[in-house]
Amino acid sequence: MELVLALVLVLALLGAFWFRRAGRRMRAETGLPIAARVVYSDTFAWERVEKPLFSRRHRLAGKPDYVVKQESGELIPIEVKPNRRERQPRRSDTMQLMAYGVLVEEQYGTRAGYGLLKYRDEVLRIEFSDELRAEFFSILEEMRAARHAANVARTHEDARRCAACGYRHACDEQLTEL
Repeated sequence: MELVLALVLVLALLGAFWFRRAGRRMRAETGLPIAARVVYSDTFAWERVEKPLFSRRHRLAGKPDYVVKQESGELIPIEVKPNRRERQPRRSDTMQLMAYGVLVEEQYGTRAGYGLLKYRDEVLRIEFSDELRAEFFSILEEMRAARHAANVARTHEDARRCAACGYRHACDEQLTEL
């Protein structure tokens, strides 16, 4: 009986060790820092998020995929783009991540120094410099001004984006596939 109990205990410990390693491997694949605690998640992998982060001051709302808290107390927003294969961040992704940095600051009262973009094969660290922050707020103001414009010009030359656009039926600047 003691031998069976010892065997069960050893198997339980091995199982716990295996699950811990598998969990760390899965977490690393998401781009999350291993030694950080998830404080916000919009991926439904941990739990359902009821509300987006919101800044009344900047009239901005958003739902980052994750916000993690390092052991040092530093908060890091993380955006996961699993179908992207670039080695350099897309500008739109960088601005989206900067928006989450602003929202983290408003929500938690501490300024995030950087965020992480997780592409399929890369994890890119984006520093939230004063220049990047200023560019983000400039774009935000342009977007607000465009909301009241009668017509806004297309800002890209990508026919695939046009094909997926919800306003394609009403747009006189459509691009077609060549």
